[in-house]
Amino acid sequence: MLDQLIAPDIKALIEEGKFEEIAAFIEDRHPTEAAEILSGLPEDDVNLVLEKLPLQTAADIFCELPGSLQSHIAAKLNKNDLAKLVINLSPDDRVDLLKSLPEEQFDSVLPVLAKREREDIKKLASYKEGTAGSIMTTDYIALPADITVREALDKIRLEGPAKESIYTIFVLDEGRHLVGSVRLADLILSHPSKKLRDIMDGQVVAVQAEADQEEATYKFSRYDLVALPVVDTNGNLVGIITHDDALDVIEQERTEDMERFMAISGKHEDTNYLQTSIWTHFSHRVVWLIILAILGLVSGAILQSFESTLMNLMILAFYMPMLADTGGNTGSQSATVVVRALALKEINPKDILKVIWKEAQVGLLLALVLGVLAFLRVYFTSSGASIPESMNIINIGLAIGIALGIQVLSATIIGALLPLIAAAFGLDPALVASPALTTIVDISGLFIYFSTARLLLGI
Repeated sequence: MLDQLIAPDIKALIEEGKFEEIAAFIEDRHPTEAAEILSGLPEDDVNLVLEKLPLQTAADIFCELPGSLQSHIAAKLNKNDLAKLVINLSPDDRVDLLKSLPEEQFDSVLPVLAKREREDIKKLASYKEGTAGSIMTTDYIALPADITVREALDKIRLEGPAKESIYTIFVLDEGRHLVGSVRLADLILSHPSKKLRDIMDGQVVAVQAEADQEEATYKFSRYDLVALPVVDTNGNLVGIITHDDALDVIEQERTEDMERFMAISGKHEDTNYLQTSIWTHFSHRVVWLIILAILGLVSGAILQSFESTLMNLMILAFYMPMLADTGGNTGSQSATVVVRALALKEINPKDILKVIWKEAQVGLLLALVLGVLAFLRVYFTSSGASIPESMNIINIGLAIGIALGIQVLSATIIGALLPLIAAAFGLDPALVASPALTTIVDISGLFIYFSTARLLLGI
């Protein structure tokens, strides 16, 4: 809301050339609030304001701007101005920014940077997007295991001001293998003459650089970490993931899962809803809707094949929505539970038989309850309906109740099965859990409904 409330005032001050007032106002705000305010301005005005701020302040605010806005602003800078901005960003932020720029601009700015920054950028940029290495930073403190506490504190005082995180000190052996960690608080409270190897925690929790970023966030949650070390295949420390970056990944993953559940495809962007173009919204939604609409033709074919059954007993049509809704709801519940368990690593695709057995038992109980309710509804609300003389409302109610029960049981099993199959093939379980589930349950539900009615009622 700040961008909508205050941005017009900032715009007016820009037009009047009162940049000192703007700078004073912006510098009194937290970088996150300042970025929210500036994001409501046109890109050229944002760049103009950032130019009037101290370089480090501008860099701190720049980091909090939406990624697309960062890219657009950076793309308009010459290589020298871009280099000045990049130097003041944290290692992971500068790589994220440069990777979002055209390749020629990426290559043009590297020679302007110092050798150390160039090598660091190339190293971090080499990791595949979505891996732990792609979200790590090299701003950490790592010390040899054989130095004393006093020597360690001296090094921290010297190196700490330039590091992103100093709350956890990582301990290395002579080959730079990660062998332990020490909390800053424990270091301060320890005797100055003790060696780091004597006070370090040797049970190190680390993540491989090529591992999925979800594996890193899982370890943050499981072990209550402030910083997570990232190692290569040889166990050498190559970077760390800080808690704020982990939170960003968690938010991103949750947003993507929510969108996948609602059949929204495409890559998630951190742009504001109102700032996202109509075409982007359209392109992210239309693909799955077309696929599901085509699959929906199968439902029509099933109805057509049971046309005679429906014509002979029109009362069946009144309860089709109940069948579809109940099947979809129970299937979605089952899928949600399984997707969550997969995300928390409580289960894996190898547990498929255990999961199916458990969900089948749950589904059977749900089927009994909902089947009885369906029978009672038919009996008490449709007693006066027009039905053939050869049938009675009790038989019809039993047929509908049994059909609903079978539908609930099958939908529960399908809802559990789809995410497990997706996970087994390395796909996002949320991608198929909801869009595919709804269509499959609708198709199977219609077939179960009319087949059961035809079998039990003889029509």
